[in-house]
Amino acid sequence: MAAPTGPLTLPAVVEELLSEMAAAVRDGAPIPDEHLLSLKFVFGSSAVQALDLVDRRSVTLISSPSGRRVYQVLGSSGRTYTCLASCHYCSCPAFAFSVLRKGDSLLCKHLLAVYLSQITRTCQQLSVSDKQLTDILSVEKTQEA
Repeated sequence: MAAPTGPLTLPAVVEELLSEMAAAVRDGAPIPDEHLLSLKFVFGSSAVQALDLVDRRSVTLISSPSGRRVYQVLGSSGRTYTCLASCHYCSCPAFAFSVLRKGDSLLCKHLLAVYLSQITRTCQQLSVSDKQLTDILSVEKTQEA
């Protein structure tokens, strides 16, 4: 079967949108309204919720000396979720259900907030030891079980 040609697939469209947003805010400008409308069109109410998380500075980049990086997002429920941007993963139930199980969403609001906070450079920064990062991920795994 030949590979489809024609319009961009949705993930490629999302990559393009995030790239355009990053270029637009590179000089300190706010995200243009047309990009915000596109974000809302693609992600629905998750876009607004993700932007709220970014506005509340709920995204923290945790890095260790070995170069490992994870994000933690303080969700609207008060629970902290771990996101791995490198593989598009979030530990929240919405990601497991809507993205992985049903496949009707590309990202949860937490992962979208991670990407938006990277674009707007509003991530909190936290440097920890490799052992501390392992402990953070171990606690997350224990909470999932």
